[in-house]
Amino acid sequence: MRPELRDQVVGSAVRDTALSLAVSAEEVGKTKIGARRYIIRATRRIQDDFANYWAQGRAVTCTYALESPNLRDEDVRSACMAHLSILAAEFGEDIPYVGGLHRGFPFRGRRIPFLNRQKGIYRSAAQTGPAALSIQTSAKSPYDDEIAEDGFIYAYRSGDINQSDNRALRAAYELQVPIVYFIGTRPGWYKPVFPCYVRSDDPVTRSVVVTPGAFVGPVDEPAPTPLEDPIERRYAVRQTRVRLHQARFRGRVVPAYSSQCAICTLKEIRLLDAAHIVGDVELGGEPTVRNGLSLCSIHHRAFDQSLVGVSPDYIVQVSRRLLEDEDGPMLDLLKGFHNIPLHLPERERDRPDRERLELRYERFLELAA
Repeated sequence: MRPELRDQVVGSAVRDTALSLAVSAEEVGKTKIGARRYIIRATRRIQDDFANYWAQGRAVTCTYALESPNLRDEDVRSACMAHLSILAAEFGEDIPYVGGLHRGFPFRGRRIPFLNRQKGIYRSAAQTGPAALSIQTSAKSPYDDEIAEDGFIYAYRSGDINQSDNRALRAAYELQVPIVYFIGTRPGWYKPVFPCYVRSDDPVTRSVVVTPGAFVGPVDEPAPTPLEDPIERRYAVRQTRVRLHQARFRGRVVPAYSSQCAICTLKEIRLLDAAHIVGDVELGGEPTVRNGLSLCSIHHRAFDQSLVGVSPDYIVQVSRRLLEDEDGPMLDLLKGFHNIPLHLPERERDRPDRERLELRYERFLELAA
């Protein structure tokens, strides 16, 4: 083919492909990754791929770039994680499946599922690469037993080691691509941990080790990156473990209180926390519903600082220090809940343990004196 005709064909193919990418770029751009940079970056890769094909004397078509395994697979992962960031901003650290994750994420004019709830390892049909997009663990799993110092121990699917799901999981290790780890915090709710990387693969024990990664680079175009430093990696695992503990505890406590603050009845789910009555590092500080209170952020902070207390007979008390202070309408709002009854769960077995409340209330009185 004459050079001028070749350039015309390549230019047309690149333009057509870039237009096709614009739909995905617009969707991703809404999540602050940056549509303009996305198209420019993708188009440059397409041009490089076309040039390599021509140099090898191979024919190409206008659809080649859309089927480029590396390009398409990377874009699917980027779109997935970008949309998860939007859902996390909408719902908080854990996201419901119904009304949230079940809608999937937009990619080139269609919706792609985030996960498959019937099996743990998921590879999307939109991907051209062999590696899994996500993995998941149900809320019933005792995840504390599955966390090692360097990451999460995740088992192969039972059966043939070479079945498609296991191949997808092991390919994530071989290719070192970022994946999402959905961990169930309560029935129907998941905490997505991303980006994650499969750090090691052991066919003998039929398991892999999954570790959290990080996003680096510009705010409008962050890139998922594995953590190579062992200290950073172990710190990330510890932090993730703490957040998972908090998310699962919250997933038990907040619904027990009808998803409202036990003091002020605020119902904005993103502002509700699960407060420990007895701290989790103390004797008796188990993460059970009876050792928790559903509180809004401000009352949680006040409770932790012993500025607000709850007596064993479920009466809210505000510290004398706050009652005597004069510092604007916000403080008046806190004072207004002095001596009111706590809003309790309907089920008797979910109500705060009186013995734990008594221990905590004694500390409140000591600090308030």
